[in-house]
Amino acid sequence: METNFSEKQLEDKDNKSSEKILRKCVHCGFCNATCPTYNLLGDELDGPRGRIYLIKDMLEKNKPANEKIVKHIDRCLSCYSCMTTCPSGVNYMHLIDHGRSHIEKTYKRPLADRIIRNFLSWSLSKGINFRIVSILTLFAKPFNFLFPKKIKRMIKLMPTSFPKKTLATMEVYSPQNRKKPVARVALLTGCVQKVISPQINESTIRLLNRHGIEVVVPKFIDCCGSLNHHLGKEKAAKENFKNNILIWYDEYINNGLDAIISNTSGCGTTLKDYKFIFRNDKEFKKKAKKISELSKDVTEYLDENVKLNFITAKKYEKKYKIAYHSACSMQHGQKIHKEPINLIKKTGNEVLEIPEGHICCGSAGTYNLLQSDIANDLLKGKIKNIEKIKPEIISTGNIGCITQIATGTNIPILHTIEIIDWYTGGPKPKILMKI
Repeated sequence: METNFSEKQLEDKDNKSSEKILRKCVHCGFCNATCPTYNLLGDELDGPRGRIYLIKDMLEKNKPANEKIVKHIDRCLSCYSCMTTCPSGVNYMHLIDHGRSHIEKTYKRPLADRIIRNFLSWSLSKGINFRIVSILTLFAKPFNFLFPKKIKRMIKLMPTSFPKKTLATMEVYSPQNRKKPVARVALLTGCVQKVISPQINESTIRLLNRHGIEVVVPKFIDCCGSLNHHLGKEKAAKENFKNNILIWYDEYINNGLDAIISNTSGCGTTLKDYKFIFRNDKEFKKKAKKISELSKDVTEYLDENVKLNFITAKKYEKKYKIAYHSACSMQHGQKIHKEPINLIKKTGNEVLEIPEGHICCGSAGTYNLLQSDIANDLLKGKIKNIEKIKPEIISTGNIGCITQIATGTNIPILHTIEIIDWYTGGPKPKILMKI
């Protein structure tokens, strides 16, 4: 693609990076074929190619975003299916992030939109804030019919009770009966996940400890920054990024870390991108690069580094049909797909492939809250494809997908790590007690 940035414009390092990305695009349109919003809406501007033109036009002409541009950029899921499809290696992820940041700087959203987006930024990026909102939701639910459609959807999705933790809160979880652990890893427990599904982190810790790995959970790490990053709120996102980088890097230097584990694929994709985000920052460049290098999805880490001790006792003899939902941030963002499937297969259960598995379920961070109509259409399609193959269990590696898919089906859905923990000696997940 021909670009027309001036030399002065290219002095801006973000423009320079985006210009290189734009030049790789050859207008082929393969990306549109796998874009969920293009396939649903049929509008060129709701596909990656159209959005690339909108971003290019904004950046080259240094013009503020307008209502039309914002509508089509906001409709992007950031599922990155287009990046898997693209034959030219266009890094759409970095381009759409730049576009969102430009929108946030140059476009004044309607008051209602600003309030909602600021509320989501505040409430979802800290566990304590999320709990406060949960309490408020208890009082709001009886009056749900009075609220606008978007708020109704948020109230419906907001849980008002949470599972109890079964592990004590500690900063270091050491394996028992070992003088020295075989490895030492940090675990990102997530801002919302640790509140609504603490069993995911507990399964991760138990599994790693059982296999001789020490797990560090630094006290002052909360959000990975992904949520604010995708809302275009770069200042808030960078505060999260820098806090995490400094804490983890200090732990790496002083006590040693073999990996930083994420069990939420959306967060993991962002951690691995810290090195790009801070590529021009003299103070953080080296540290961010190291954090990205250390970052691993939990299934990626297990597949590469751990010989799992699967149990073959009688209580594990019943085999299940498990549909594996490959989260977009996992298969497209991190290029991890076979690893979790191979791990589930090692349990002896049958793994079923979901038709059109490359298509998003509609969760996409805050997307199902901000673009609920499109998200619901995508959910219906996902559930239809899942139910076609008649699984007994659904497994995935992302809390957002778990929450979204659970609203559309009665088939139990849980995190892949919960299954692996169970089949290596951990407790049977509560959600599976009735099957």
